[in-house]
Amino acid sequence: MEELFNQLFANGALLVMWGALICHWVLPFPREAHPATLWRKFAELLANKVNVPANYSQSLISGTLAWLLMMLPMLCVLWALEALVWQPLLYQLALLLLALDWRNNEKFAHQFTHQLAEENTQAAKKLLAPLVNRSTETLSLLGLGKAGCETLIMRYGRNVVAVLFWYGVAGGIGAFMYRMAMELARAWSPSRSQFLPFGLPAIRVLALLDFVPLRLFALMLILGQRAKICLQLIKQQTASWPLPGPAWLLVTAGGKLELSLAGPAIYEGKKAVRAKLGGRIAPAAIHFAQLRKLLAGRLWLWVLLQSLIMGAIYQGL
Repeated sequence: MEELFNQLFANGALLVMWGALICHWVLPFPREAHPATLWRKFAELLANKVNVPANYSQSLISGTLAWLLMMLPMLCVLWALEALVWQPLLYQLALLLLALDWRNNEKFAHQFTHQLAEENTQAAKKLLAPLVNRSTETLSLLGLGKAGCETLIMRYGRNVVAVLFWYGVAGGIGAFMYRMAMELARAWSPSRSQFLPFGLPAIRVLALLDFVPLRLFALMLILGQRAKICLQLIKQQTASWPLPGPAWLLVTAGGKLELSLAGPAIYEGKKAVRAKLGGRIAPAAIHFAQLRKLLAGRLWLWVLLQSLIMGAIYQGL
């Protein structure tokens, strides 16, 4: 343990990561005041201008150019600022702090568990609506349980695990760029008809960025009980889900607790056919709480393992 602390303080990257985690838990950004909110609004304004009715290939080209227009200038600005800041470690810490969203997920999990336990569907819908693209008005208590579980799994996977992974690979800029790419994919999600095929480039880039971290986290979830069953479910079910990284994570989390996830969903009044994943138990408040506990425990394990790996790599360098 003493060696770990020595590596932490001797290594700037580890110090930044743990500093960002501590600052995030002490002073989290409110979701409404986060720069990602403004980023999504700007993305929607841009889409209103360039996502005009056209044939499939033209719409796909428009989506690609719009994604590049959003992402490349920001990358250039972040690189330029890195050379100008007086303290590079503080700059990296600020970017990672902006990219992380762990505390808000914990807050949502505790509030949503309480609303499910009280069977307060209206309050649960109000909590869930800002976090998803799907329609929540028609969801029953069972539907809320499934949608809440899917949301919690993916938000932990993307807003924490993948952000930390890309920080380890490409520093604060990599973590922040990943977060913005994720927000862009959500703003232009092709699950909504007006963004099909315009939003396909954004979701494909996100799928590529998610591939390694979400699968690694899924493998971490497999550890322990029902490991063999989870591996069998991955072989059987993941092919039916369009995105490979989320498929592994949803199947593993559902299989671990035998929870029934996914299935049909309503987007803007239209029913989307989605495969069913996981087990057979309909998620209720107690299952949602168990899922939060499982994910939180594995997240801290991920942080510890990433710290050890980063320490070993930088020490070797």
